[in-house]
Amino acid sequence: MDTTTAPHASAKSAPALPFAVPTSRWDDSVAATLSPAELLLYRSNLLGSDLTVTNFGGGNTSAKLEENDALTGETVEVLWVKGSGGDIGSMKLDGFATLYQEKLLSLERHYAGPEDDDKMVGYLPHCTFNLNGRAASIDTPLHSLLPFAHVDHVHPDAIIALAASSAGEEATKAIWGGKIGWLDWKRPGYTLGVQLRDYVAANPYLEGVMLAGHGIICWADSAKECYEHTVGLIADAANHLNSKLAGKPAFGGASKSALSSTDRAAVAADLMPRLRSLMTGARRKVGHFSDDGEALEFVNSVEFQRLADLGTSCPDHFLRTKIAPLTLDPAKLRDDAYLSQKIADYRAMYASYYERCARPNSPAMRDPNPVVVLVPGVGRLTFAADKTTARLAGEFYGNAINVMRGAEAIGDYIALDEQEAFDIEYWLLEEAKLQRMPAPKPLVGRVALVTGGAGGIGAATAARLMADGACVVLADRDGAVVEDVRAGFAQQFGKDVVRSVVCDVTDEAQVAEAFSVAAREFGGLDILVANAGIASSAPIEETTVELWNRNYEVLAQGYFLASRSAWPLLKGMKEQGGTSVVFIGSKNGVAAATNASAYASAKAAANHLARCLALEGAPHGIRVNVVNPDAVIKGSRIWDGNWRKERAGAHGIDTGKELEEHYRQRSMLKRDVLPSDIAEAVYFLAGDQSAKSTGNMINVDAGNAQAFTR
Repeated sequence: MDTTTAPHASAKSAPALPFAVPTSRWDDSVAATLSPAELLLYRSNLLGSDLTVTNFGGGNTSAKLEENDALTGETVEVLWVKGSGGDIGSMKLDGFATLYQEKLLSLERHYAGPEDDDKMVGYLPHCTFNLNGRAASIDTPLHSLLPFAHVDHVHPDAIIALAASSAGEEATKAIWGGKIGWLDWKRPGYTLGVQLRDYVAANPYLEGVMLAGHGIICWADSAKECYEHTVGLIADAANHLNSKLAGKPAFGGASKSALSSTDRAAVAADLMPRLRSLMTGARRKVGHFSDDGEALEFVNSVEFQRLADLGTSCPDHFLRTKIAPLTLDPAKLRDDAYLSQKIADYRAMYASYYERCARPNSPAMRDPNPVVVLVPGVGRLTFAADKTTARLAGEFYGNAINVMRGAEAIGDYIALDEQEAFDIEYWLLEEAKLQRMPAPKPLVGRVALVTGGAGGIGAATAARLMADGACVVLADRDGAVVEDVRAGFAQQFGKDVVRSVVCDVTDEAQVAEAFSVAAREFGGLDILVANAGIASSAPIEETTVELWNRNYEVLAQGYFLASRSAWPLLKGMKEQGGTSVVFIGSKNGVAAATNASAYASAKAAANHLARCLALEGAPHGIRVNVVNPDAVIKGSRIWDGNWRKERAGAHGIDTGKELEEHYRQRSMLKRDVLPSDIAEAVYFLAGDQSAKSTGNMINVDAGNAQAFTR
């Protein structure tokens, strides 16, 4: 595979990607059924669910509504405004902060100037209406200090492109003829609210104000009018930019050609684990890969490096993508020393940025690793503590690319000033918000692959790992079933954390591809659960060579192939605490079984393979252990087939409840063994609780003296 990209002479420049133009989605029949507060929610959800209107988690909306005061019985004006940390696209009514408008207006007596911005945030809880526990956001003064009933503040790409361009103010006048004002950059807070109020009061004809580097704020007398006004302003901006971009290439045209989609995916699968292994720190990273049109247009362009070095402009973008991305030379991606030096250089750059900009009371320096990695010909890689954050970082950098495209179309792109960027990133209020966040679950940042992932034990194991934060790839030979299991887990745990892949563990190419999926979708691997299995029962005289080979192909060779493909991904994580391989063995791997020589001996081979791998993996921080189940009948696909009949026949009993009772009574503890019981043992061996254990077996069989390890 050639990972280089074509030179400028052969690269073809396509016309610039256009900005999406939003249209109104307001439904009067829906709105007619809603209360004033519900109308605010409806408006907010419509705005936030349209990514041409606002970014995930970005923007805020408000309405000043009349409410009954529970103490006085009087009607009072209450500001309903999106609370801190919410997403207007998915929030519910409880996502709004509610505050006495009269009290909010009275806060100005405590304000003496810009140095009081942080202090003013501390007064907001004292204005809370009806004991609402939802914290008010830093943008609350932008809404409370304006006299209008309905206010929207959003930062869509088309608007930020104007707000981040040297010609933005001129374009604003050209588009709206003076109806939309312009305020120079000011960090969000009370001072910006005061400036905005005074500016609007001095210019009463205004219908909105562009906030340089930040977004737009606009207003109206009703929820519908406010929504349609907001959408209309964004459409105006998008249409203006599209007229400037029409028929022209973006970013100076193409300097390189993209690899094929297949080769891009292959490069990402190879590169992401190697980068991830170098990003050492307090927690492991999860990766996300995107080769969408925006990413490829940007990374393959003439102006790519110049613009990438400038960094982002909007605080929403910057907080999720860091001061600047890391860019890589596609011709050097196979050079481990090059990658190591690039990561080291980025960390040193970030440390220097911190040292230059830190205030006496700034929080300690945070993780210096890059979040965004850009590769010409390939696309955009992002890394963060969890998959959702990594995906969102990528999407926000995609927004930043759109902003740069639009800003450059009308003038020069203007990035956020370095000191301003630092003051936002290390804002004490932002630090306080981070400190309030709950501690991450134990397996956040870990990536697991489970073979036989659609079966009873496999699915239960995947669920247990995801419940504590892991990302999981479900690998199973039954494509329809594994996709159903994935879809169910996506509903339960979120679509970001689970993937499925068709994989017959006896097929070397399919096994290799399964681990490529883990690398490309999540950035690497930390946990392998080798679980795919079959079961057969036959006296030795009736055991065919085909049956014998089939057991060894799945239970021994399948575990070998999975381990071999996993090994390069696992080895790289030694400096981050090591990795874990867990084989699902069997009681029959350590205790002889009647009429099951092929199955039992193949399981024994797999168990011994685990011991060999424990020796081989230890220098690389790879732990290898075995869980030996017995008689996991309920929820097992294996026991739904011939294995049930065969084992019942071997014991001379009925295949139904009598068989289950037989195994229950055979155990020392007289208890059923369930898939979830096996999953708990896997969870223990996969996590840090067993960090000093390797080469071990845990029997989960309700007690069987034959299987006692010696």
